[in-house]
This record gives sequence, structure tokens and C-alpha cells, in this order.
Amino acid sequence: MNLIKSHFRYTKSQRNGIFFLLIFIVFLQGIFFFVDFSSDENTAVSQTEILAFQQEMDSLKNVASAKNIPKIYPFNPNFITDFKGHQLGMSTIEIDKLLAFREQGKFINSTKQFQEITGVNDSLLAVMSPYFKFPEWISSGKTIKMPIPKNIVEKSIQKKDINAASAEDLIIVNGIGEKLAKRIIDYRTKLQGFSFNYQIFEVWNLDKEVAEKVLQYFEVTNPPVIQKINVNTATFKEVLAIVYLDYELTKKIFNYKNQVAEIQSIEELKKIDGFPLEKFNRITLYLDAK
Repeated sequence: MNLIKSHFRYTKSQRNGIFFLLIFIVFLQGIFFFVDFSSDENTAVSQTEILAFQQEMDSLKNVASAKNIPKIYPFNPNFITDFKGHQLGMSTIEIDKLLAFREQGKFINSTKQFQEITGVNDSLLAVMSPYFKFPEWISSGKTIKMPIPKNIVEKSIQKKDINAASAEDLIIVNGIGEKLAKRIIDYRTKLQGFSFNYQIFEVWNLDKEVAEKVLQYFEVTNPPVIQKINVNTATFKEVLAIVYLDYELTKKIFNYKNQVAEIQSIEELKKIDGFPLEKFNRITLYLDAK
């Protein structure tokens, strides 16, 4: 009990100090409740700054949005990919029609023909067509004439079979050197021969413009006879060796084959999740189910 009382014993000076402290606290509370510290002038300035800041933020958002809008450059509609087609607003069916047409080794020569082949509506065509860029050698459909030096009579150039072209033959194309010529021939060997003209665009590090020049001088005249392999009896290594198949896709094919025991038709490959439909016609140059 004495211990508790000892905590409440104060000297006279301590009691005076506590008393003045209480008075000071009450004084401060009175100032807080009765004195108005707000200022109309400060509020007006603050509101102006907020509006200016909001306008600046809106401006930055507009700039960022403008940068995110993909810019369309002139392009050859013959080489629209799945990704490019979806960017332009084409449906999957329209893209598939274009790819099927191109798989035949044919070229679209005009905006009108593009609409006839793909079936795109007039409004989408009006948006896309200003960016179409058809090479002269495609749109003309005639024998191509090469530029010639002065004092030499201009004459027609007959296209040669790209499957019979040598490195020396390829070097005549502007932009093709020894390395690129060898790379084209190496890829042709890997394919067992070019089956379609557009396969030249698959050569690694060959610019599209240079590839188009190659097709001014060469084309697939005699498609190769490719010995297909049976997907049901082929080994994993044999299927993986096909140029259009990577490890993951080959694995998916074999997993599917194990599930169904035997693939009855090569068309079944389209059922595989993630199978690249745009490559189907090229893959089936090397694979069969019989």
C-alpha cells in the first residue's frame, strides 16, 4: 500500500508544473476548435495546380496511346501471315483462304483478286488496299526484262528452274553473293528441292526484296519428287529431320499417335493442339499416314 502511495506524492513545484501543463493543453485545444486556419487563396492555387496536372496527365496518356497504335507500312498481300492478317482485322477463314491459294504457288495480282480469293468485305478492303504493294513482275504477268547496261540491246529474260540453278547462276541476282547463293542451295537440299516459289522466302537471313528479285529470274519449273515417310512407322529422329518440324511439334505428333494407336489419315494432324495449320501443306510433302 505504501508502495502505491509513493507514486502519487509530489512536491509543491511538481504540482505547479502539472497545473501549468494542463492549462497549456486546454489553451491549445481552444485554439484548434475556435481558430479557422483555412485560406481561400491557397485553395484556389491548389485547385489550379491540380487542373494543370490533370491536363498534363491526359496529354501524356494521349501520346502513349498514339504510340501503341501499330503503324502500317506498304506490304505485298501475297505474303500476309496469320499474325499480320489478324492485325489487319481479317478473320481466320479469310486468312486460310489466302494461305490455301498461296500454297498452290499462285500469286494475287490485284486488289480485286485479293477480295475474290479471301472474301473480305468492302469496308475492310478500303482500309487495307491503300497499303498493298504489288511488284511489277507479279502484276504484269508477263516475261520479265532485266535492266541492261548502255549500248546493249534490251532482251527478254526467260526464267530458269530454281531447282537446277547453281551458285554461279544465283549470283547474277543483285544482292546475292557467294554466301547467300550457298545458303539458298543448302536450304534447297534440306527441302529436297523447292516445291513452291514462295519457299525462297524461308531462306534464313534472305531479305524479302532480294528474294523477290530471285523470283524474277528463277521459278519452280520441275517440282521435286519427295519420298514421304509413314508417320505411323517412322522413328522420332526421322520425323524430327523434316525441316518444318521442331522438337516440341514432333513430340506432340508422337503423343497423339500413342493416344490413337494409329493415325488413319494425315488430316488428323490438324486435330493436334497447337499444330501450325499454315504449314500443313508443306509438312505433308514429307509425311503420310499410309
